[in-house]
Amino acid sequence: MTEPMEWLNYHHLRYFWSVAREGSMRVAAEKLGVSQPSISAQIHLLEESLGAELFRKKGRSLILTDTGRVVYNYAEEIFALGRDLLGAVRHGPVSRLAPFHVGLTDTLPKLAAAEILRPVFKLSQPVRAVCHEDDIEDLLPLLATHRLDIILADEPAPSSAKFKTFNHSLGTCGVTLCAPPKVAARLRQEFPKSLDRAPALLPAEHSPLRRILDPWFDEHQVRPEVIAEFDDPALMQVFALDTPGFFPLHAVAVEEAVKRYGFRAIATLEGVRSEFFAITAERKLKHPATVAVTQNAQERLLG
Repeated sequence: MTEPMEWLNYHHLRYFWSVAREGSMRVAAEKLGVSQPSISAQIHLLEESLGAELFRKKGRSLILTDTGRVVYNYAEEIFALGRDLLGAVRHGPVSRLAPFHVGLTDTLPKLAAAEILRPVFKLSQPVRAVCHEDDIEDLLPLLATHRLDIILADEPAPSSAKFKTFNHSLGTCGVTLCAPPKVAARLRQEFPKSLDRAPALLPAEHSPLRRILDPWFDEHQVRPEVIAEFDDPALMQVFALDTPGFFPLHAVAVEEAVKRYGFRAIATLEGVRSEFFAITAERKLKHPATVAVTQNAQERLLG
């Protein structure tokens, strides 16, 4: 006698997916046109069927558990396939590109990540890059369960990680201090003394870039006035557009920042190098996009 087949209730899954996307049960309920108690009950039924909690409370917010993150990533693909199905029926099928799932740590500069990933879009057999940004501790479980093909980071996977990982050095690059044009012109004079008490926008203290910047400031006996700190390097640049302060940028991304935002380089810091890593679940790199990314970074970009 065969065992009954288990079925996933996709109605429950969509409610969960909506709450996870909106970060709020109230907002998700409003968009779905249902009551909060109703959506809460549907998610509870999904948790019961899966045998695991998908959310945990943090203050007034709902945070995904480790299992919740795995379920959310599957839900993203499931509903993306659903949209493709509708499009194929209504407008005719289109070719689907094979996905290349990339994890980006939240401290990795976005412009640097874009440069590292650029070869993905020049492969002879095109792929669809699917990028997930989070802290490294939350990305590693996705790598371990093969929900990610690679993680790009500005630090290696911690030795305390519960999952077996392999760190592939992509190389190092210098660190350049940048600022809006007038600020940069002023700070170039009598550099590095000019940085003492100068307004600065810096990465958060726990970030790899900040850990190599602070010793340089100490060595040169300068103490900038830190007017803002950021977990997100991209947000730091947005704030820098309207403030009289300087900020650090990986040298590989300076040209694009100058072109895109009009910033100017003050100076590249002598003796300060930042290292980038590709983290994989297997020692040997197999995915063509992973090979292209690592080779490009090692041979051309970071050297």
